Amino acid sequence: MATCASMREILEGLRISACLILLTYASWSDYKTREVSNNVWILFAPFALTLSLVEIYLYSFSPISYGTCFGLTLAFALILFYSGGFGGADAKALMCLALALPFYPKNLLTPLSREISPISQAIFPMTVFSNSVLLASATAIYMLAGNMFRRQTTGEKLFGEKYRNESFGIKLLVLVTGRKVSIDKLKKKWHLYPLEDVEDMESEPKRKLVVLPKDEGRDAMVKRLSKAIARGKIQNNIWATPGLPMLIFITAGLIIALFFGDIVWTCINFLLG
Repeated sequence: MATCASMREILEGLRISACLILLTYASWSDYKTREVSNNVWILFAPFALTLSLVEIYLYSFSPISYGTCFGLTLAFALILFYSGGFGGADAKALMCLALALPFYPKNLLTPLSREISPISQAIFPMTVFSNSVLLASATAIYMLAGNMFRRQTTGEKLFGEKYRNESFGIKLLVLVTGRKVSIDKLKKKWHLYPLEDVEDMESEPKRKLVVLPKDEGRDAMVKRLSKAIARGKIQNNIWATPGLPMLIFITAGLIIALFFGDIVWTCINFLLG
């Protein structure tokens, strides 16, 4: 009995180790180049699936629950990817996580919060996702504070008449995700993405804010903005976002989920007393 228990703990330990090692490497690659080789996922996915299938075979945990978790995570990741909310590597990381750790590894670990949330027990990748989103959203405070400081010290309006047709919600999203940079910096720093674009280049360019920039259109947007600046049609300061390396937050979200627990669930429990 002790041998069976220890074998299950070894399997869970291997799955956890694989997730931490490969996601840490992917995070480092994402930070350095904003790209992650597909070889990471080609290695990760079969290894994770094999370990999980061995545990299903030896310990009879429900293959239906496993398949349901992976299917829901797959659908969620694809929706985020095609809506522009996730990069390809981020979506693949979430899918591989569902293969490796569909449920919280309660046979090996107990979170510091002392409670495993219902979401962690049913679809553990969603706990990792919610933790990572909370961590990433903390950067919004930094961005907002920086923009408020700039407004206070320079006296320059953050949004002038050129943006009068933009909604309050769009402006708020730009404030918490971006900052103003020169066009030269935007050209040099390939990981900076413009949060605005120009239209009608032949007459008076119309500026518009963009809240979901994508890799595919970045260079074309930078060229249009550069041309408008060179013609003296718009000022040199452009709204841009650093393009968060989301994999870093996913990895951090996994570590917190494993060793602390579900942040959202913990906060809800605290508020409800």
